[in-house]
Amino acid sequence: MKGRTITLGLAALPIGAAALLGGLYRRSPPLALNALNDLVPGDGGVRRVATAVPFADGIALDVWAAGTGGAPKPVLIFYYGGAWASGRRRDYAFVARAYAARGFVVVLPDYRKVPGVHFPAFVEDGAAAVRWTHDTIARFDGDPARIVLAGHSAGAYIAVMLALDRRYLAAAGVDPGVVRAAAGLAGPYDFHPFTSPRAQVAMGRAPDPRQTQPITFARRDAPPLWLATGTADIEVHPENALSLAAHQRAAGSTTTVLRQYPGRRHNDLVMAIAKPFRRRAPVLGESIAFFRAHLALL
Repeated sequence: MKGRTITLGLAALPIGAAALLGGLYRRSPPLALNALNDLVPGDGGVRRVATAVPFADGIALDVWAAGTGGAPKPVLIFYYGGAWASGRRRDYAFVARAYAARGFVVVLPDYRKVPGVHFPAFVEDGAAAVRWTHDTIARFDGDPARIVLAGHSAGAYIAVMLALDRRYLAAAGVDPGVVRAAAGLAGPYDFHPFTSPRAQVAMGRAPDPRQTQPITFARRDAPPLWLATGTADIEVHPENALSLAAHQRAAGSTTTVLRQYPGRRHNDLVMAIAKPFRRRAPVLGESIAFFRAHLALL
């Protein structure tokens, strides 16, 4: 098998390595993306500047950045997906590296998972991460006046809920206005009645199901939203992003962007942030352009 390769995006890997990573991807897609990402050059000069920092209820976060010193950098908090039931921050280092290499200080928090908790615990944890970031990120050359949120799938839900429903940040002791913009990748925003078993477990105990739905909190003065979806997503249907964008427009928002990627599936959007797969969809470049536009960085 020596010398034989298989092409994956921008990378050419030995057949044995490709097979190993393929099996790993089937068991744990984010972990495989991390491993594959490390084999491809680029995004250099980035390091984890803080590891396993506790911020709420025994959960922790990591901070990633490129270099130290200089002018304060904008800050991105990224919430990973996993149906509110799985996921680990360390498996999403490829996301942190990508954005940090492009000028952001990146915060990767964990949050409590179903079935140990239920709505709204994971949203509250997301808010606690914003509070920690606002109060602390200057130590890592981050600018607390330029915080943006992003997430994939269940993490997109957390990011968008925090952007729309002011109550969570206020309860965490931080001004909701500190969030300057948010990007949701393949997120669920309009999914009641709960037909998915995962949604039933995560949200089914809420006394008022409407309070679990981001569309309930659509408002004209919300932070700018970038809602990305793949037209072939059968896990979180594109109608979620279309519906929220429509509710935002109806509320008078002029800063909500709907981005549909033709033929792309649920995990394709977060995969496209990893170096080997960036040609699949321009998620990284377009989300950064959106953030920079609203942070006056262009």
